[in-house]
Amino acid sequence: MDIHQTEEEQVEQIKKIWQEYGNAIITGLVLGLGGFIAYGYYNQNKLAEEMTTSDGYQQVLELAGEGDESFQNKGNEFIKANPESNYAGLTALALAKDSAEHKDWAQVEKYLNTAIEKTNDKGIKALATLRLAKVQVQTEQYDAAIATLSATLPESYKASIEEIKGDAYLKQGNQDKARAAYQAAIDASGQAGNPVLQMKLDDLAETVVLTK
Repeated sequence: MDIHQTEEEQVEQIKKIWQEYGNAIITGLVLGLGGFIAYGYYNQNKLAEEMTTSDGYQQVLELAGEGDESFQNKGNEFIKANPESNYAGLTALALAKDSAEHKDWAQVEKYLNTAIEKTNDKGIKALATLRLAKVQVQTEQYDAAIATLSATLPESYKASIEEIKGDAYLKQGNQDKARAAYQAAIDASGQAGNPVLQMKLDDLAETVVLTK
């Protein structure tokens, strides 16, 4: 706008601009405000849904240890009703623990696989993967355990991954791979004095000496 214009000319210019673009400006403001309100409404709804899901999860957990099928039934119903929630993964972990207490290993595997599939949380997924591999070693599914541990997991779980691999290799009679896995676990843990891992490695070394 020319600085030499009079106030009247400036006012007339503003009126002309408003007549030409006023509707578009108002529309933009309305849409922007509407979007802001809608975003706030969406967030409130999401928060309400999360709280409802959390309450449902707590109600399911309260049934654990009652000694009947109510926990299993309610847990499965909760997972079906909330398949996209990380609470579904946590519920599957709890159901797996309950099944393990009853030594129902087939159910344990099923629930751990469910936990892996349902959750987007890397920690929950890693925990379920490690537990599944341990169960597979316990049930003599050594190749399956090693395959399970080939999944991409956070680096912080490397020590646990290598230790379980070592257990699987040792059960298969592959002492060289077991030794390498245990050493990798010690290296990854950053604790050269880790008593459990060191004991496994030492026991393996003694076995090798005795067989010579």
